[in-house]
Amino acid sequence: MKTGLLPPRRRIDDLRQSLNQHNFNYYVLDTPTIPDAEYDRLFRELLQLEAQFPDLVRPDSPTQRVGAQPVKSFGQVRHAVPMLSLDNAFNQEELQNFDQRIRDRLNLEQINYFAEPKMDGLAVSLLYQDGVLVQAATRGDGNTGEDITHNVRTIPTVPLKLLGRNFPLLLEVRGEVYMTRQGFIELNQAQAKKGEKLFANPRNAAAGSLRQLDPGITARRPLMMDCYGIGQVAGGAMPDHHSEILVLLNKFGLHINSQSQKVIGVAACQRYYQSIMADRDNLPYEIDGVVFKVDDLALQQKIGFVTRAPRWAIAYKFPAQEEVTTVEAIDIQVGRTGSLTPVARLAPIFVGGVTVTNATLHNLAEVHRKDIRVGDTVVIRRAGDVIPEIVSVVLERRPAGTEIFYLPTQCPECGSDIIRVADETIARCSGGLYCPAQRKEAIKHFASRRALDIEGLGDKLVDQLVEQQLVDHVDDLYRLKADELLTLERMGPKSAENLLAALAASKTTTLPRFLFGLGIREVGEATARSLANYFGSLDKIMAADKMTLEKVPDIGPVVAEHIVSFFAQAHNQQVLQALIMQGVTWPDIEYEPELAQLPLEGKTVVLTGTLAHLTRTDAKERLQALGAKVAGSVSTKTDLVVAGQDAGSKLIKARDLGVEVIGETELIQLLDDG
Repeated sequence: MKTGLLPPRRRIDDLRQSLNQHNFNYYVLDTPTIPDAEYDRLFRELLQLEAQFPDLVRPDSPTQRVGAQPVKSFGQVRHAVPMLSLDNAFNQEELQNFDQRIRDRLNLEQINYFAEPKMDGLAVSLLYQDGVLVQAATRGDGNTGEDITHNVRTIPTVPLKLLGRNFPLLLEVRGEVYMTRQGFIELNQAQAKKGEKLFANPRNAAAGSLRQLDPGITARRPLMMDCYGIGQVAGGAMPDHHSEILVLLNKFGLHINSQSQKVIGVAACQRYYQSIMADRDNLPYEIDGVVFKVDDLALQQKIGFVTRAPRWAIAYKFPAQEEVTTVEAIDIQVGRTGSLTPVARLAPIFVGGVTVTNATLHNLAEVHRKDIRVGDTVVIRRAGDVIPEIVSVVLERRPAGTEIFYLPTQCPECGSDIIRVADETIARCSGGLYCPAQRKEAIKHFASRRALDIEGLGDKLVDQLVEQQLVDHVDDLYRLKADELLTLERMGPKSAENLLAALAASKTTTLPRFLFGLGIREVGEATARSLANYFGSLDKIMAADKMTLEKVPDIGPVVAEHIVSFFAQAHNQQVLQALIMQGVTWPDIEYEPELAQLPLEGKTVVLTGTLAHLTRTDAKERLQALGAKVAGSVSTKTDLVVAGQDAGSKLIKARDLGVEVIGETELIQLLDDG
C-alpha cells in the first residue's frame, strides 16, 4: 500500500480529518468543497489502509459511521433502526464481485434483485403512528438525526395521513427528499432576483430547504420525496419482499420512483444500469447511480451487515460528472459578434465519460464571482453534452502567489480596443470590420438586404469566400475576379457574372444604408438614418465626439460610446478608406424633411408573444426604422402593443390600461405602408 512519504498512522489520521471536515461541509453546512468522486477516492483509500492495518481502526473513523453530527438548531431524533449507508461499486467487475459474494454466502446460482435509481438528495425517515405522520428526521450520523417534522409536512408527496386501513400501528418509512432540475433552476432564478445566495446543485438546494428554521420557506421550495424502504414496524405485518413493500407503500399514498423494477441475476443488473445511465440526462431529477438490493427479506437477514452498510445492497455509481483538476491558463475567445469569453485551460481530467481540457468561464463577472485564478484547484462539472464548467474553487488548495484575472485591454485576435459598457457583463472587441474572429458575420451583415443589398451573396457563399481566403474584410468583396469565383463550389459562369454585377451595383448606396452595414453595435436602421440626417456626411460622423453624438435624437451615452469606439480604431478606418477607394459612394445629405418626420416618430411600441412571420429582431429594427421606440414593458406611456401567439401578462396589462393592441398581420401591413 502506497501512502506517499507519510507513515500509515499519519496518513490515516490525515484522511480521517479531511473526510470529517468534508462530511461536515456536505451534511451540515450544505456547502461541499469537493465533488463526490474525490470524496469516494479518499474514503476508499482510508478503507484500504484500515483493512491493511486493522489495529489502527478507531470507533470514530468515518468508515464506522454514515455521515456527520446533526446541526444543533434542530431537535435530535434517535433512530430505533440505524439508517445505514451503502457500499459502492464503480465498474462492472465490482458489481460482479458483489453478486458473487452473495451467491457464495447463500449457495445460490442466481439472485433476484430490486433495482432503483440512486436519487441525489437527502435521506429522510418518516414515522407514522396509526397512519398519521408524527415525526420526520434526517439520517444524521445513522444513529441520530435532526427533527425536521415541520418542514417535511410541507412536501406535497409526503402524506400527512396514510391511505387505507391495513397499515401497521407504527410504521417508519425511509426515502430521499430531492428537487427536480426545473425546480432548481426556478429557485436559483428567484434567489438571484432577491440578491440571495445561489445553490450549487439540486442536492444542496434540497438539503438547505429542509434545514430552514421557518417551515414557510420550505413550503415555497419545490421539494419531492421518493420512498425506498422501511425501518421499524410494530403492530402489524409487512410483505416479505422489498418489491412488495414498495407496492404497498404506494397504496398507502407514498411516492415511489417509477423507474424502479425487479431484475433477475447480475447480467440484468448491468442492463438496467446501462439503460438508466443512457436516460440519465433526460430524467427530470438528478441521480448519481443505481441501487441494487436483494429482494427477499429473509435472504437479507442471512446475508447480514457490516459496521456501516448492509451486505445485501450496493450503489453502482455512474462515471463522475464532477471531478477535481487544476487551471493551467485562462485564455480569451472572441466570438463571431465580437463578444469575449474567458476559457479555462485545464490539466486533462476524465469526467462525464470524456477527457476534459477546457471549460467555459462565461464572462469576467462569473470569473470574479467564483474567484477563479490560474493555478487553482477547481471542481469541474460535465453532464451529458453540456459544455464543461467550473463549479467552484477548492480554496484550501490554492497555491501562494495566485493573481486575480482581468481581461486584456486589446483584442487578442486583432489588437483593437476591448469595450465593456457599464452594467453589461459582456465585453466586446471594437474592431468589427477588421477582426478575423468577426469577419464572416461582418461580411454577411454588410451584404444584407437592408445594408448594401448585395444580391446572391448568401451565408454559404460568404463562408466559402472566407475559408478559401478570397475575402478577409468587406472591401475585398470588390476585388473579386470571375476566375476566383469559378473555383468555388456550385459557382458557374452565369452565377459569377451575376454576383460581380450585384457587387458593382451595390457600390452606389445611401449613407444610412452604409452606416447600418458597418455593424456598429446598437446602430440599427433608425439610428443610422438619424446619424445621416443630423451630420450629413461620414467625415462629420467620424469626427464627432461623444457629447456631440448624444445631441442626435434617440442616441444615448451607451450608443454614443459604441460609435466613438468603432471609428477610433485604426483598423476600421483602414477598411472604410479601402471601401471608398473601391468606389463605394453615396450622396451627402443636406436635409431631407421626409426623413425627419418618420411615421412612428415619438411612438412607443411593445412586442409580446411569438411572431410567426417575423423574428423579434426583425420587427424591432423595422419599427425603429419608422421612428418608433421599442420598449420591453407596458406602461401608461405605451402607444401600441403588438401581440403575437401566446402573449401573456403584457397583453393583459395593455388591455387594462386601454393601450391599442394589434396582431402580426396588422403589424406587417403597418410596416409595409411605412
